[in-house]
Amino acid sequence: MTKTVLITGASSGFGLMLANKLYKQGLNVIGTSRDPEKYAGKVPFKLLRLDLDDDASIQSFPDELFRHTKQLDVLVNNAGYMVTGLAEETPLDVARKQFETNFWGTVKMTNAILPHFRRQRSGKIITVSSIVALIGPPNLSFYTASKHALEGYFKSLRFELSPLNIQVSMVEPVWMKTNLGANAVKAVTAPIADYDTYRRKADAATKKGIDDGESPDVVVNKIAELISAKSPKFSNPVGKMVGMFLFLQSYAPKMFEGSILKSVANAG
Repeated sequence: MTKTVLITGASSGFGLMLANKLYKQGLNVIGTSRDPEKYAGKVPFKLLRLDLDDDASIQSFPDELFRHTKQLDVLVNNAGYMVTGLAEETPLDVARKQFETNFWGTVKMTNAILPHFRRQRSGKIITVSSIVALIGPPNLSFYTASKHALEGYFKSLRFELSPLNIQVSMVEPVWMKTNLGANAVKAVTAPIADYDTYRRKADAATKKGIDDGESPDVVVNKIAELISAKSPKFSNPVGKMVGMFLFLQSYAPKMFEGSILKSVANAG
């Protein structure tokens, strides 16, 4: 039977690339967008409206989804965005909004789909996280925190869902060439003078990381691999340098921290 895959945030970035790839492979792909009408006729797969910041949108979504399909095999939680800025300078309302979308929006969406997976006693939940969820760089405090929260939530959830034959995986990419950086929200509204030099350098280091990002094909291929895998791993870091980052953090923490400090000091 042809698998049906639901991908949130499928109108751009990883989501759009993944949806197109899976569609070409013959899977039944359903994507979501805040404004699906904008992309009418531009994508080959079905695109439904979903706003992760709107509880009513999430609550009504399953009824709309199952008007278009009777079966759902995979949920790919991809929708989200990035707030940049130093921790103390980030307004708390901006920080809360980051969590509302990246963490709570993903949790609510997962909860909306779980009753279907429980009834059929099968399903896969694949969530796009980030390498920042595993290492925590500067200038991305609340984006990092939202991704850490997702990692913790799904680490626990996978045990609870295992008896129901529902599999849970995370994908943690390094910087990739997508629209994530271009769409980032810069949080600083009231700069603190003590951070002026560091802020400039941290902004430059973040920009360099994004500008030097790898091709997102490797992330799309990893997610496609997890969809077809019989026993997918929970944590799936992706990127050329990811192994070194994680090794240094675990076994040479001073060297790891030094490399982060050096990257900021040499930027700008």
